[in-house]
Amino acid sequence: MYNLGAGYTRPLVRGVQRQKMEEKARRGIQSVEIGSELLDVLAHHAAPMALKDLAKAAGMTAGKAHPYMVSFLKVGFVTQDITGRYELGPFALRLGLTRLQRLDEVKEATPLIEALAAETGQSVALAVWGNLGPTIVRLEEPVQPLHVNLRVGTVMSMAHTATGWLFASYLPPKVVEGLIREDLARKSGRTGGPMEMTRAQVEEAVIETRRHGLSRTIGQPIPGISAFSAPVFDSGGHLVLGITAMGPEATFDSRWNGSVATPLRRCAAEASQRLGYVETV
Repeated sequence: MYNLGAGYTRPLVRGVQRQKMEEKARRGIQSVEIGSELLDVLAHHAAPMALKDLAKAAGMTAGKAHPYMVSFLKVGFVTQDITGRYELGPFALRLGLTRLQRLDEVKEATPLIEALAAETGQSVALAVWGNLGPTIVRLEEPVQPLHVNLRVGTVMSMAHTATGWLFASYLPPKVVEGLIREDLARKSGRTGGPMEMTRAQVEEAVIETRRHGLSRTIGQPIPGISAFSAPVFDSGGHLVLGITAMGPEATFDSRWNGSVATPLRRCAAEASQRLGYVETV
């Protein structure tokens, strides 16, 4: 055993003290964290809730929940109807509206697609609805990027790509019909296998997308490249973004619940949640 001397203990002591200070700084107020669970339950429930039901859903007793609700009533976080049931109040509304006004959909989703590309090892693109159709605004490449002509600003085909099918599935028909018709007309008369689609096939793809909550292409429109695309919704339930994961058909897991589709669904759901979307059952 070597004796390093007293001087070598000081950095270690200071390091321990610094760690304790950092842990103390990160320590929150437990009552606030507990109370937020009650507010979260109300945010995910469409109708006003009785105290016992609210407490049960938050995993606590009515006696424990009651003091929190009294305080929330005083500041306007919640209100009560004539039956005594609770719902979110005007203060919660003001906070929510302020947050929504400051939201940037692409900014919120960008770190999520970066993580998705790293997790799946696939290229991941973020698309918004533009004047000419679904337009790529972010592109995250894996370690070995795809050698395809895809970049920020690319407008995706409505009739022949997973991204296009996604927007066709969740936007109003009057918004997309014209672009689908023009897209099919541009491809008509061409030969070349996987790029050829009919209107009936596009409609079938839309039905499949709505059924699975994802659109999927296998080996098209670019031979050897497959893709999934998932919807991101805002607080009003409107489609605002499409997240598309794509990769070589030989290594791309194209199963609906596979190693690409599952994290993609999770990524899109988290992005939607960040934008204020609440899924109703």
